[in-house]
Amino acid sequence: MALNKPKYTLFKNTRYALEGLMEVTKNEPSFRLQIVLFSCGMLTAWLLPIAFHYQAILATSLFIPVMAEIMNSAIERTVDLVTFDHHELAKRAKDAGAALVFVSLVMLGFVWIVTLAAAYGYVTLS
Repeated sequence: MALNKPKYTLFKNTRYALEGLMEVTKNEPSFRLQIVLFSCGMLTAWLLPIAFHYQAILATSLFIPVMAEIMNSAIERTVDLVTFDHHELAKRAKDAGAALVFVSLVMLGFVWIVTLAAAYGYVTLS
């Protein structure tokens, strides 16, 4: 039995990924907000007068909520593909996706607090 899957190549995979990124950006206001926060955070991380390795930790951590928002969007689209009617399991799936985004933002805040505390000498990480 043949699966209904296209043959993948590096260039096709890249194109599919970019199409997905453009689709989420176009259709998800919360993803666009994440991109604004990501951009502001990147600017802040690289302009802070701290050592490069601290800047790199701050900058890298900004990808976590963006990835979580993409996953949340994928969950929402999958649930909507199955049903637009109210269903308790659909609600639970969407709530779990929202929880993923929330936990990623909490983790981001924790990483920034600990990293900035270490960068400015309030704590030592050794």
